[in-house]
Amino acid sequence: MRTAVVHAAAGSLLFTALAVAPTGSATAAPAATTPAAVATPDAPGAAELRGTAVAAARAAAEGIEFGACPDAQDLSGTIECGTVTVPLDYAHPHGRQIELAVSRVRATGKDPDNDKRKVPRQGALVHNPGGPGADGTYFPLLGLLPGWKRIAGAYDLVGYAPRGVGRSAPLSCEDPEKSVQGPTRAPAHPSESYKRERIARAEAYARGCAERAGGALRHYHSLNNARDLDVLRAALKEPRLTFMGASYGTYFGALYATMFPSHVRRMVFDSAVHPDPEQIWYRNNLDQSAAFEDRWADFRTWAARHHDVYGLGDTPAKVHRSYEKASARLAREPAGGKVGPGQLQSAFLQTGYYDDHWPHRAHALSAYLKGDPGPLIEQAEPQPEAAVETENSRAVYVAVECNDAPWPTDWAVWDRDNTRLARRAPFETWANVWTNLPCAFWPAPRQQPLDVRTGAGELPPTLILAAERDAATPYGGALELHRRLAGSALVTERDTGTHGVAGGSNACVNGHLEAYLLTGRVPGRRASCAPRPEPEPRAEPGPEPRTETEPEPRPAA
Repeated sequence: MRTAVVHAAAGSLLFTALAVAPTGSATAAPAATTPAAVATPDAPGAAELRGTAVAAARAAAEGIEFGACPDAQDLSGTIECGTVTVPLDYAHPHGRQIELAVSRVRATGKDPDNDKRKVPRQGALVHNPGGPGADGTYFPLLGLLPGWKRIAGAYDLVGYAPRGVGRSAPLSCEDPEKSVQGPTRAPAHPSESYKRERIARAEAYARGCAERAGGALRHYHSLNNARDLDVLRAALKEPRLTFMGASYGTYFGALYATMFPSHVRRMVFDSAVHPDPEQIWYRNNLDQSAAFEDRWADFRTWAARHHDVYGLGDTPAKVHRSYEKASARLAREPAGGKVGPGQLQSAFLQTGYYDDHWPHRAHALSAYLKGDPGPLIEQAEPQPEAAVETENSRAVYVAVECNDAPWPTDWAVWDRDNTRLARRAPFETWANVWTNLPCAFWPAPRQQPLDVRTGAGELPPTLILAAERDAATPYGGALELHRRLAGSALVTERDTGTHGVAGGSNACVNGHLEAYLLTGRVPGRRASCAPRPEPEPRAEPGPEPRTETEPEPRPAA
């Protein structure tokens, strides 16, 4: 289930400050282990739980030696970098170790509205931007933005690269150059010969993962990501964890809350993955493909309303025909020699993630149909300079999702379910299949998904943020996580679908977020916020909005 990361378009990943004074952090030390698991030493996961306690104790004693960041990270000089050591296999905590890259900006202790007022430090705020496969080491840079000053006054901002990502024991499954090739195809209703070609490629990719990673491959999964998070907490000298996870980060954050409830101080789940074990991950991907069709319709409806600006058609159906016309033309003659239908589909998939991309994609499509391919090439062409990062991200994504849960191993099941779905949701269905199909041929053992659930009083209040029309993590996931985490509060942005609502343009959402992080206050069980304004149409949009890490384009043929 390819999920995007927290939205930071035009520097918008920042929190609207509230006029509230932060409170001190909780200081009571958590229990070292979950008592129920210790009481049943032969229970599934008991050895890993004991191993986590061993690794956390070791990390607490060693801490993290922060210093200058490697030049390759291209991070501001205000950020410190270090590493934390975790076991590859938590059942054997004294065996092979790997290092996770960590970054930090220390709490300033300053009130941005009053230079003379000192702000009490509340500890570290650890962030994960999603994926699987996204690198979070850039997160502390947001402390430099004006809207983050109050949060940065109270918290050390801590980012890290999860296992397999970036400099954290990186994974790769094939030659990175293959991940940025173009032009490629993107048939909404693929032929049998095309399907056979993609099946062969998926088998080869799964085989490449096993050949390159060897026996380590089985240890890259969400349960270990949650265990790593507890070791990171200990290394940061935090008795309890304050964590903000976006998209996929909400899933292993929820695993953490279930596995280590007494270690939780505050947790924010932004754009929640559906945590039901039956959904992980095959059914979640089907639901995602269906939801992207609705978001594709949202974009086409918006573009039709602004036909006077873009000339793509005054109805959603006409806008769709303009898109299909461009796709057919690109199949005959790729733009710039590298942008074909696959690159077009990947570029327009981002309209399902972020409303802020709508003016840019509409302008590019309009310009291309009028004879100027420049904007489309700029937005859609493969990026060879990012080949290593792109392949690393895909390898971690595939490894985590394939390892996390059982998948259908019979192609007939995939073919039946997705052929049926593509009749009503053709835009993303098959691209989603090709991304995940290596899981049908996965050589490593599968985990059994943990039943995410906490009872009354087991957790402090937690905060869930969601947009009703989110496609990457459909809204039903937020409702289900809210149901499963006792004492959680759900804040809903109505009638909008931008993925990752924290720190965007909705002051209501940001107000609830800041109140929670700075004071621990939640808005009862549920609250709703009016939708953010739709993006304004622009015939000549400025620089394209950026995300902290762009969603990985799905491979197309």
